[in-house]
Amino acid sequence: MDETDETDRGASLRDRVVVVTGASSGIGRAVARLFAQRRARLVLAGRSESRLSALVRELGGETVAVSGDLTEPDEADRLIAAAIERFSRVDVLFANAGIYVSGSVAEGDPGAWEQLIDTNVTAVFRVVHAALGAMIAQRSGDIVITSSVSGHQAIPWEPVYSASKHAVQAFVHGLRRQVSEYGVRVGSLAPGRVLNELWGIGADDIEPEVAAGTGVRSEDVAEALEFMVSRPPHVTIRDLVILPFSQDI
Repeated sequence: MDETDETDRGASLRDRVVVVTGASSGIGRAVARLFAQRRARLVLAGRSESRLSALVRELGGETVAVSGDLTEPDEADRLIAAAIERFSRVDVLFANAGIYVSGSVAEGDPGAWEQLIDTNVTAVFRVVHAALGAMIAQRSGDIVITSSVSGHQAIPWEPVYSASKHAVQAFVHGLRRQVSEYGVRVGSLAPGRVLNELWGIGADDIEPEVAAGTGVRSEDVAEALEFMVSRPPHVTIRDLVILPFSQDI
């Protein structure tokens, strides 16, 4: 990519108000760092107040942290209200917070499944619902939800996680048709194996796996999100699947 292209992409995010959930680690943190470079106005949400505070100090600029647990009924409304109070609008919602549970259904823990559905599905629905009022009123906005390659097929070693991401896919496709008349775009970003904490990958293991083509960096996913939300208004990226080179699923 040449310098002109990089400048053009950055300009499309400058001063846009971007809400990122799950921002304290992994993909969310990579998005926060990249979008801060692009001069976006950031509202970062996550459960860890200490991690969010450290990230805000690192990024500087117009960055706000809102710590809380989005599985709690009122937290999504509180998050979006904080964005509106500070910046008067919401241009991008990246609904990224999620957890991972794998394993046998016969031997699994239904309590863990309930927590996964609360986080990966219900909390996503809530935060999207909270943001839609502002986006419909301003007749513009981008909503991108972190899905997974597991949302495009049922993977046998993670059937409950796959089910949660299939729910996300159905939600994205139905919602998109409901809100397109208001200038609101809705899409899913579906990575394969991402080399971060969710997958139990330490910092020293990332580059060897990248070289082997067995995983992608969180930063790679952040760049894919930037591509999605920086398209001109007449273009919608409905689904973007990003896989490591050697992943064949």
